[in-house]
Amino acid sequence: MVTDRYVKSGRALERDRAKYNLFEWVDEEKVFERKTYKTFKDLLDNYELECGEDEVVTPEEKKENVAFVDAIMETDVMQEAHKYLISKGKSPEHVGQFKWQLYKIWFSLVRRTRGDRDQDSSSFEHVFVGEGRDDKFIGLHNWIQFYLKLKYCDYHCIRCGHSTVQDDEHFRLIALQFDWREEKGKPISSCFLGTSPEFEIAAYTICFLLDRLCKTDVQLGNMKLEIDVKPFAKNYIGTAYIAAARMY
Repeated sequence: MVTDRYVKSGRALERDRAKYNLFEWVDEEKVFERKTYKTFKDLLDNYELECGEDEVVTPEEKKENVAFVDAIMETDVMQEAHKYLISKGKSPEHVGQFKWQLYKIWFSLVRRTRGDRDQDSSSFEHVFVGEGRDDKFIGLHNWIQFYLKLKYCDYHCIRCGHSTVQDDEHFRLIALQFDWREEKGKPISSCFLGTSPEFEIAAYTICFLLDRLCKTDVQLGNMKLEIDVKPFAKNYIGTAYIAAARMY
């Protein structure tokens, strides 16, 4: 993956100031042939954009959810996350029960819109897909979704800034401002760059289960950052992202 030039980020929505595409090139064949990436991608078109619109999970979509959980649990990353959560008394030892715990946290439908009886959201949708609310865009903290939406011109990156590790030529974190078809905008969002779906699920799940009071200081290699995971109705994730203030 190669990211192109960028401009300094900010919180005020404005016209496009980015002279170049956010992503110059991604080796899609290599990336999406991996099982966790492929099953993750299958989930991205399963949701209604607008908050307040009832989400209906079809049998096929449920199979896709289960396939994704099964795929990430085959990885070393999630197996280590499972062991760690067991050691902290936060997850069951049985793999099947842990998969069900993950499924409930990430794919249970919740009612995000006040005064609306429809179950219109889920932790996965908010964090990895994004949602619309009036003229605003909420959620979306995943580079794969950004890449795919920018590719098909659904999203328009207005401006962005980056953070990286010292002596590392690759960007690892990014904060950006974007709009959706010039109808809905988000003044600032943040995400990892180039990370796997299983890594992000593991990181956010651990932070959520260990400390539901939101912010967790994390060190990844030489990189120090703050992950902010806010609970929703106690048992679900309302949002999860890299706190942008720590990225500059």
